Amino acid sequence: MGLPAGHVTDVPGLSRTAQLKALGNGVVPQQAAHALRALLHSRAAESTTAAA
Repeated sequence: MGLPAGHVTDVPGLSRTAQLKALGNGVVPQQAAHALRALLHSRAAESTTAAA
């Protein structure tokens, strides 16, 4: 998922069920970064077009 090894699995006392729950529907960090870059690029393009 792009997280450091053991991000959830090396937490002492956390059961497998709790590990899966902690991961849940988490967003992959690289996917979130890409989405933000795309959004910022889109907004910048809109600003440039609107100013012209």
